[in-house]
Amino acid sequence: MAEGMLGGMLGGEEEKPEVEAAEPLPGAEAFAAAVAAKLAGGDPEVARDTSAFLKKQAQLLDTQNRYLEEEHGLRMAHLRHQLAEENMRRFGLRLRVGFQLFLVLLATVIGAGLLVVVYDAFHSRNVIIHSFDIAPGLATTSPGGKIVAASLLDRLTRLQAATRTAADKRGLSNAWTNEISIEIPETGLSVGQFEHLLRARFGHDEQIDGDLTKTDADGLVLTVRGTHVLPKTFADQSGHLESLVNAAAEYIYGESEPGLFAKYLIDADRRDDVIAFAKAHLARVSPEERPILLNYWANAVLDKAAPSAITEALLLYKEALRLKPDYWVAYNNIMDTLGNAGDVEGAIRVGKEMIRNAGGRPGRAPEITYQAYDSLVENDQAMRAEELADIEASGGGTMVTSGGAGGLNVAWADILLHETDTARLRLQTTVWDKNSLSDVAIASFVEALLAAELGDLASSANAWDVFAKTYADPAVAGQNTPMICYAAPIYEEIGQSRKADAALNAVGTLAHPDCYRNRAEVLDLRGDWTGAQEWYVKAIKLAPSYPDGNYYWGVALFKHGDLKGAEEQFRLANHNGPHWADPLKAWGDVLVKQGKTKEALAKYDEALKYAPNWKQLKEAREAAAKQRM
Repeated sequence: MAEGMLGGMLGGEEEKPEVEAAEPLPGAEAFAAAVAAKLAGGDPEVARDTSAFLKKQAQLLDTQNRYLEEEHGLRMAHLRHQLAEENMRRFGLRLRVGFQLFLVLLATVIGAGLLVVVYDAFHSRNVIIHSFDIAPGLATTSPGGKIVAASLLDRLTRLQAATRTAADKRGLSNAWTNEISIEIPETGLSVGQFEHLLRARFGHDEQIDGDLTKTDADGLVLTVRGTHVLPKTFADQSGHLESLVNAAAEYIYGESEPGLFAKYLIDADRRDDVIAFAKAHLARVSPEERPILLNYWANAVLDKAAPSAITEALLLYKEALRLKPDYWVAYNNIMDTLGNAGDVEGAIRVGKEMIRNAGGRPGRAPEITYQAYDSLVENDQAMRAEELADIEASGGGTMVTSGGAGGLNVAWADILLHETDTARLRLQTTVWDKNSLSDVAIASFVEALLAAELGDLASSANAWDVFAKTYADPAVAGQNTPMICYAAPIYEEIGQSRKADAALNAVGTLAHPDCYRNRAEVLDLRGDWTGAQEWYVKAIKLAPSYPDGNYYWGVALFKHGDLKGAEEQFRLANHNGPHWADPLKAWGDVLVKQGKTKEALAKYDEALKYAPNWKQLKEAREAAAKQRM
C-alpha cells in the first residue's frame, strides 16, 4: 500500500526512474522533508510516519548506491583480470602451436635429410681410399699409411681433373675425413658413420686400400686392391714411391672410369696405351662405357696415321654409333674423318642424317657436336660458337675434335667471318704448346690465312713454310690432310711455283674438292683458264653439296667477266651454304656490275646477318646505296 501510495505521489507507473536518475535530483532527505511538509496540513501523525519512512528509504538507497559503486569497481577489476588471463591463454596457445609446428618442421627436415642420406647411399659411386698398411721394416723410413693414401688421392684427383670433360665424375675422398660430430640418438653413431654404413651396405663405392712392403734389394712394392678392382702389385727397385703411386693411381682410375681414363690417355698423346687399354677392357666394361672406348680407340688410330688408319677408325666410330645411336660425338668424328679423307659429300650426308635422327636442329644433339658439319657447310658463326663452347666444356682444349689449342680453332673461325682484328688478338692471347707439332701446325695455318686475308702474301707464304715442315709428320698430315693445298695459290702468286706444285702433290692421290679447286686457281694464275675450269668442274662433281666448289668457281668466272655464270655459281653456293656470307657478297657484287642496285643491296643485307663485322662488305653496301640515291 505504501508502495502504491508512493507510486501515485511520484506520478504513476508510466514514470521511469532509471532514466530520470541520470538528471540532477535533490537529496533523499530533502525530498522526504518536502513530502512531509506537504502532508502536514492534513494529519501530523501521518506526516511524521511518512517522513520517517522516507528517511529510511533514503538511507536504504544510499546504502544500495554505495554497494553498487563498490560492486562496479570490483566487477571492472574482475573483468580486467579475466581479459589479462584470456590474453595470456591466447599467447600460450599460439606459443604451443608454434612450437608444435617447429617440431613438425624439424622432424620434416631431419626426415628429408635422412632420405637424402639414404638416397645418396644407394646411388653413391665414390672412390674411397683407406689408410695403407706399412710393413714393419718400413715403418721408420717411409711415410705413414695415411700419407701414402693421401698421395694416391692427390694423384687420382689430378687424373680426374686432367680429363677436362663435361661428363659426370666420381667423387674422390679419403675414408678418415668423414667425421661429422652430430650424434643420432640412442645409437652412439655419428651421422658420418651412419652414412658410411649405409654406403658400405647399399652403395656402389669403390673402397681402395693396400700395403707397402720392401723388396730384397731395398726397392719398394706397392699393392692396391678395391671392391671392384683386382689386386695389382707395382714394384720399383730404386725405391721411388712417387712412381709407384702414379702407376697405382692410373690403374685404379682406369678400372673405375675406363672412358675417362681413355680420354686422359688420348690427351697425353699416349696413343699406343689408348689402343692397348681399349682392347683389354672393351669386353668387360659396361655397355654405357663401350662406345666411349671405341671412340677414343678410333681417335688414337687416326693419330698414329697408319696406312689403313682412316678405314679402321671409321669402323670403330660406326660400331660406337651402332651401340649408341644417339652418340652425337661419334657422328661429329665420322664427319671429320670422312671430310679429311676427301669424302666431303659423304660427310655432309652424315651431318644431315644426324640432324634427322636428332629430331631437327635444335634437337636432341648438343650444338657442340655439329662442329664438323658446320665447317663443311660454312656456317661460320655457329662453328665459332661451338668452338668457344668446346673450350669452356673442356677447360681450354678441344673435346670433340683433335689437334691444336682451342683458341687457335676459334681464330680460324674469326678469319672466316673476316674479323681480322679479333683473329689477331685471339692469336696473341691463345696459349699453345710450341713443342707440339699439332699446335704448331694449326697456329701456322691460321697465321697464313690471316696474312692472306690482310693482303700480306709474303708473310702468308712464310707461315705456310712452317706448316709444310710440320706436315712432314704423318700424324699432322693425317689430321689435316687437305690443308696443305691451301698454300698453293699463295706460293703461285708470289712466284714460287715449285712450292705451289709441292703443296698440291703433298696429298698424293687424295681426291679432295679443296685440293681440286686450289689446283684450278693455280692453273688460272698460270694462264691456263681452260685447264682451271676442268678442275673446278671436278671439284663440284666430287662434292656437289659442298658450297666451296661453287663459290670459288664463281669468283674465277666473275674475274673473267662471265657475270651470268658467276651469278649461277654464287646462287648454288648460297643454296648449299645458306649461312655463308661470302657467296652473298659476291652475288651482290655481280648485281652491282649488272646495274641491279636494289637486288644487290638485298644480298648485301642478307650477307651482313652472317658476317656483321666484315669491313669490305659494309663498304660495298655503302657504295651501292650511294649509287641508288
